[in-house]
Amino acid sequence: MEAFKAFLKRKNIVISARRYGVDALGAMAQGLFCSLLIGTIIKTIGQQLGVAFLVDMGGFAAAMSAPAMAVAIGYALQAPPLVLFSLAAVGQAANALGGAGGPLAVLVIAIVAAELGKAVSKETKIDLLVTPAVTIVAGVALADLIAPPIGSAADAFGTLINKTTELHPLWMGIAVSVLVGIALTLPISSAAICHTLGLVGLAGGAAVAGCCAQMVGFAVMSFRENRWGGLVSQGIGTSMLQMGNIVKNPRIWIPPTLAGAITGPIATCVFHLQMNGDPINAGMGTCGLCGPIGVWTGWLAPSQQALANGATAVAPGLMDWVGLALVCVVLPAVLTWAFGLVLRRIGWIREGDLTLEG
Repeated sequence: MEAFKAFLKRKNIVISARRYGVDALGAMAQGLFCSLLIGTIIKTIGQQLGVAFLVDMGGFAAAMSAPAMAVAIGYALQAPPLVLFSLAAVGQAANALGGAGGPLAVLVIAIVAAELGKAVSKETKIDLLVTPAVTIVAGVALADLIAPPIGSAADAFGTLINKTTELHPLWMGIAVSVLVGIALTLPISSAAICHTLGLVGLAGGAAVAGCCAQMVGFAVMSFRENRWGGLVSQGIGTSMLQMGNIVKNPRIWIPPTLAGAITGPIATCVFHLQMNGDPINAGMGTCGLCGPIGVWTGWLAPSQQALANGATAVAPGLMDWVGLALVCVVLPAVLTWAFGLVLRRIGWIREGDLTLEG
């Protein structure tokens, strides 16, 4: 056993929830962002402007989402070059065989393939052949074996959430908004979770509401401590910057979470806000304005997941735009500020509790 532990240490194979559930999942979301999400945005802009080159460019970027996810996961696991490059084929196979739940299959299979590739890396004199072969053969074989059931399970669970939100928009609006919003601020990837589960429609709208509540909420609530730099870094960057402060005083998490519990059902029950763009947008909030952009692209050109859920292209009216602005920016700012003011007055939040380091 000691020899095995020493081998794992030498190969930098760290079997832990943080390595796989935080580092790998977060990197996977970045891979998605740099391929599918940005590609979708570029393609939509091209479609609206009638620029075929942008449409093609966006399509090329989006088509590389599976290899981008797998390579990003390998990077997070600190895979050596031959393993890292070989993961592109593994990601493509896992995503294709995983169907609608392909991203979850990519996550699981890319992790296994990367660790196996790392285990054999530089162990033979023909490393150039052995390492890519082991990584690709193991990954594609595993994809053929487990990607379809993983994909089916993820698709079924995501469909359950989408359909349940349509049937019970009030309570599911609260639940989805709060849970996805919390996931966005935690050091895990809400974007990858939403993409994996295929959250679209009302469920996607609730997720957008919860994520925006966290980002805009923390940005506004901490303005007195962090000023304009904090407003931008949290409001358009990430509320994850507050995790260190949350550990010190968990009560600072109450105002934006309560705001999300309110804006979620407002999105689902009052404005019937649907996020029918790519599901990754549902977990992005106001990061690069991807959440609102996802709603906009969903109006004009619904994603494949949304089309499968019964969505159709619509021409947004005034109330659609008003609802989007209220749910994504105005209400999170006002509600979180108000709740934060109350908690400051009763001493639950003290001066400096929300100050960002650096």
